[in-house]
Amino acid sequence: MDDLGLSINQYSVFGSILAIGAMLGAGISGKISDFFGRRKAMGISEIICIMGWLSITFTKSAWLLNLGRLFTGCGVGLLSFAIPVYIAKITPKNLRGGFAALHQFVLSVGTALTYFIGAVVSWRILALVGIIPCVAQFLGLFIIPESPRWLAKIGLQNESEAALRRLRGENANISEEANEINEYIKNLSLVREGRILDLFQWTYARSLTVGIGIMLLQQFAGTNAINFYASSIFNEAGFSADIGAVVMAVIKIPMTILCVFLMDRTGRKSLLLVSVLGTCLGCFLVALSFSLQDLPQWKDYFTPLLVFIGITIYNASSGLGLAGIPWIIMSEIFPINMKGSAGSLVSLINWFSSWIVAYIFNFMMQWSSAGTFYIFLGICCVGVVFIAKLVPETKGKTLEEIQALMTQPFTHIV
Repeated sequence: MDDLGLSINQYSVFGSILAIGAMLGAGISGKISDFFGRRKAMGISEIICIMGWLSITFTKSAWLLNLGRLFTGCGVGLLSFAIPVYIAKITPKNLRGGFAALHQFVLSVGTALTYFIGAVVSWRILALVGIIPCVAQFLGLFIIPESPRWLAKIGLQNESEAALRRLRGENANISEEANEINEYIKNLSLVREGRILDLFQWTYARSLTVGIGIMLLQQFAGTNAINFYASSIFNEAGFSADIGAVVMAVIKIPMTILCVFLMDRTGRKSLLLVSVLGTCLGCFLVALSFSLQDLPQWKDYFTPLLVFIGITIYNASSGLGLAGIPWIIMSEIFPINMKGSAGSLVSLINWFSSWIVAYIFNFMMQWSSAGTFYIFLGICCVGVVFIAKLVPETKGKTLEEIQALMTQPFTHIV
């Protein structure tokens, strides 16, 4: 803001325009992944991200800064669909949740590193550092196999079995899994590729309700808003922004490690419930602290401490499930002929919600800091009921079994 002379409105645009880019990326993510494959879709994403980071690094004006942010958002929107789907497609059913949680763990490590580096270097250097993981993943794409299910879907049977053997090991018996994939693809060939409008049929009502519901919960509960504007929240409370942001990021790492170990033991639904209950507590502490800010001595001593504790609890709880599990569930609950369209729609809604919250957050904080977090608290409480009543447990089930579950009446899920 100081270097480029940004107003609060321009700062809010910069903070939220990543979500606009992600909406664009999410809107085409399913089709790109289905047409080019999951691996090439990730490569396209990284190229777009690199362009964005370079624009931010060398900008001298707000419009070029926002253009770079828009590009990185577009790349993230593509990745947010391609990576969870790729993980779901290549891992055995008994390890699928753990691998997906491991992905969230790596994201948490990357976030913590970003906060660490950002505390000691300028924002231009930080943007330049952002190119490094993009290049690393782009190069890594040359040595990882394509999804066996996607290869089988486009008729490359030999390549599908070769990719499956690479994933399972040369001495592994892949015949049963290969037959399972082939049978599913054979049945799929009898069904035409779904369009977004096809999702609005009773057959997909459960999947769509759950997919959209958990994405709305993730964003309107404040996950990205708190991540984007953590420093502003700590400044508002009178706590050190650098210390608070770094601790907030670091605490997420052990929680995501815990998520890796618990994902395929306790199940997605249980972890998500515990996670959202934790965010309820975190929001309550922050809201209460800001509510009592005008009391004598409260602002100087208790507000900074309680806000720090509340945000830390919120972020730790988010890392346990809310940050990552919605994407895992989304990648599991839609049939393969609808994954592209459903993934695009659900991701689009997620990022549109993120944009709304990210843009209005600073204005909400100006209106009422306590009120902002009481609103987040109310949404988290609604989320607890939604998860308990409607979200199915997908632990230990094949993708085919999950599809059978999602076509049952609502009463079988509740």
